[in-house]
Amino acid sequence: MRVKTFRAGSMAAALTMVKAELGGEAVILGNKTVSDNGREYHEVMAAVEASNPAQTTRKRRNNGGPDELDELAARTSPAGGDGFAAEWPQIKEHLLALLKPHMSMERLAPRQRLAMEHLEREGADTASLLWIFRRLTANPGGSILKALEPLVPVKPFGTQSWSQKMHFFAGPHGVGKTTTLIRLALREKRLAPKTRVCLATADHGQGKGRIVLRHYADLSGLAFREVATMQDMVALIAESSRFDKIFIDLPGMSGNATLGARLQELGISPGLDIAGHLVLSPQYGPAQVKAFLKRYDSDCVQSIIWTKLDEACNYGAMVNTAYANGLPASALSFGPSLRDSISPAKVEDVWRLVFKHELPREQP
Repeated sequence: MRVKTFRAGSMAAALTMVKAELGGEAVILGNKTVSDNGREYHEVMAAVEASNPAQTTRKRRNNGGPDELDELAARTSPAGGDGFAAEWPQIKEHLLALLKPHMSMERLAPRQRLAMEHLEREGADTASLLWIFRRLTANPGGSILKALEPLVPVKPFGTQSWSQKMHFFAGPHGVGKTTTLIRLALREKRLAPKTRVCLATADHGQGKGRIVLRHYADLSGLAFREVATMQDMVALIAESSRFDKIFIDLPGMSGNATLGARLQELGISPGLDIAGHLVLSPQYGPAQVKAFLKRYDSDCVQSIIWTKLDEACNYGAMVNTAYANGLPASALSFGPSLRDSISPAKVEDVWRLVFKHELPREQP
């Protein structure tokens, strides 16, 4: 079952959001009125039974939803077609390979054609290129950036866009989750020195990240907690009124472990006042990114934070990942320093990276 909480200015608007995302089969589990920064909102918790993967391809893009191939698969997959659903990704790759030669670049304006060639050199995959090509041919001579803007959504990290008190950071080993968390915490304190920030670690293996996090918490006068079990998480939630922000560091996973299972162990669900952020680097190859997106798939994950941008040779992974799962980029991290080395994501910064290899500047 998929459970999600929706917030809107009115009950009618919240129910409209439920129907738009979960469909008419959604069941309302509860509703309440909440206050945030002096404004009242209506929250509705709803659930829907998950069907087969071909029918529930998660597309959070605000650019028109699932592509035509996914919609075709959903319409034509046989009842109970779990085998078809499992084979669909491979079938889709073959179809895309057949479609690519039909992208006639002569149909594009010279500037558009140069942009497409650059994106292919950057590592943009066939699915992303086909989507861009269709938008460009629908608007001959139009701005390439205007066409690209919906492909990589952004939601800048900060209180204005992210009202949740708790944030967890997940991702593979060595990607820089702990450093990212510390950078964001220090930034919060710099912008608002009175902000009460708590750093928490879910590293029950007593790894290096736990020691580093405790060290910087002590140096910066921040609270520190360990949340290795569900009981620890319950205790942290119980004292959450003492803090304005709680940043939770989840360790990388090995073997067949999945984020969904780990969150279940900790008692973290979409109904909590929490947002998850998947931390990735564009240094990873297509196969690795694909595997990470599958392993870290969860409705609790609401954004991607890109790290080690200064070490990457190209940035096609940012385009491909946004196309694949529709999650917005929330922050861009770069450089060795802990200060002035992370920036809330902006559309123009993403495309400066992709087209000019120009790192963003730290922003307030």
